[in-house]
Amino acid sequence: MTTLDLSASFKAYDVRGIVGETITEDSVRAVGAAFVDVLGLAGQTVLVGGDMRPTSTTFARAFAEGAASRGAAPQLLGLISTDELYFACGRLNAAGVTFTASHNPAGYNGIKMAKAGAVPVSSDTGLFDIRDVAQRYLDEGLPASVEAPAELQELDVLADYSAYLRELVNLEGIRPLKVVVDAGNGMAGLTTPAVLGDALLPALPLEIVPLYFELDGTFPNHPANPLEPENLVDLQKAVVEHGADLGLAFDGDADRCFVVDELGNAVTPSAITALVARREIARAKAAGEDTPVIIHNLITSLAVPELVLREGGRPIRTRVGHSFIKAVMASEGGVFGGEHSAHYYFRDFFNADTGMLAAMHVLAALGEQDGALSALADEYEPYSPSGEINSEVLDKAGAVARVLELMAPGVTAGAGTVSEQAPAGLAGAAVVVDHLDGTTVAAADGAWWFNLRPSNTEPFLRYNGEAKTPETMAAVRDLVLSIVRSAA
Repeated sequence: MTTLDLSASFKAYDVRGIVGETITEDSVRAVGAAFVDVLGLAGQTVLVGGDMRPTSTTFARAFAEGAASRGAAPQLLGLISTDELYFACGRLNAAGVTFTASHNPAGYNGIKMAKAGAVPVSSDTGLFDIRDVAQRYLDEGLPASVEAPAELQELDVLADYSAYLRELVNLEGIRPLKVVVDAGNGMAGLTTPAVLGDALLPALPLEIVPLYFELDGTFPNHPANPLEPENLVDLQKAVVEHGADLGLAFDGDADRCFVVDELGNAVTPSAITALVARREIARAKAAGEDTPVIIHNLITSLAVPELVLREGGRPIRTRVGHSFIKAVMASEGGVFGGEHSAHYYFRDFFNADTGMLAAMHVLAALGEQDGALSALADEYEPYSPSGEINSEVLDKAGAVARVLELMAPGVTAGAGTVSEQAPAGLAGAAVVVDHLDGTTVAAADGAWWFNLRPSNTEPFLRYNGEAKTPETMAAVRDLVLSIVRSAA
């Protein structure tokens, strides 16, 4: 019998838990069995890999044993990045999992799951059903094994993954580039030499300067979370010191990539989304598509849909989160999708996200012309962004209501105007409000917008916004945050 409650580690999109407390070897063995039973995978291949965290290999084997006990035929992929899992699930048309907690601290581990074809498994598509069945197995004991569980087989997909990415973006003819790559002791330390270096394939015109390529799930140098500015400092310094053309920073499981220009300045994920969107629209049009579809979440800069329309594509705005992006990618035939969090999705990559492929597009765009990345990125960053700002608020709904009272009196959706009590320059402005994901308030003339989204797991209200000028961005930001925090 056990007292472990799986609801503590099963989130909306994946599993994240503290090793030994909310995720254990016994619990992942039960999840492996439930994964097979809920998704009907008896008699089918199940792919199982993991990142460099100290428990990933042990957990992967326990999961595979649970899956085999219910009649699946597990194949152990060994050390993999998360986008390697998506590649394997897409190429082999098999369901699979990888053990990772992405950018979480060293004491965590977790599971990202995909169905055959790299279709995501989320709370809406079976994840909580797997949780509930696994909880029963954990409480009552696993069912009796099938008569002859399959032996665990091993499969290395790194070479095929690397070759496939090189087929999608040809870097052989670009001008020579010096690139600093900060792997953060995560899985990019394995995938970068394979894809961008000459570990498995012929050398490209790239000089790679490695930072923290040693696989170490204790993260001895800095957390593998490039979304936090302090974790980019080492990369920014190294780019300037080495006179590099750009820098790339990956998170722990290497499915996200952040970009730094030759001056050491971070390039926003929205700018990268716009840059890649332009390339993917051109490629799709050359292949005969009339109006290629580009997906972006509602926190992405307005520069993205504006560019997509100029280039002859069709932008589609979605909620935040990979399950929403991937669902719309599939239903609308989207060629590419991007998020403010540096997740980038490609139709040619099974609608899944891959930071490495996005990085290759940046390298190609830079290497196909003679200018610096800072000049290239300027074209895609016409607005002043606030970045994401968290406010600890217990009554999140009440805080949003107070903002709406001032920013759009009397309305919760549709049109309104900013109260005359607002600072000069904002008072009286016509606004549009929508609730696609949280609450978005936008100036009707396009001068500014902001979004407030409550966290599902923490007492945070997340603010994102941008404006045509830094002054307007700061004025809107400061006004909204003052209201949000007035009774925090």
